[in-house]
Amino acid sequence: MTLRIFLTVLEILLFVGVLGFFLNRITQQLVSVNKTLAKITFGVRAVETQCYAIGPAADRINANLSSVAAGLEDAASRAERLAR
Repeated sequence: MTLRIFLTVLEILLFVGVLGFFLNRITQQLVSVNKTLAKITFGVRAVETQCYAIGPAADRINANLSSVAAGLEDAASRAERLAR
């Protein structure tokens, strides 16, 4: 009877030890993932900061290109009239 109690206690201790070991490994992996996500977040914010000026500049470029396109259409119609 004493042997059974001893083996049961040993089995429980072994189970708790293995469970603790793997929970520790999972914690290490989660810490690693957290560090990686922090780096990614930092990089995305840096890209966002660098690209902030693209929107207004693209609007100005599009406005200029619209006026150029209108001028080219006018020039093309004048060239067609001169060719006749």
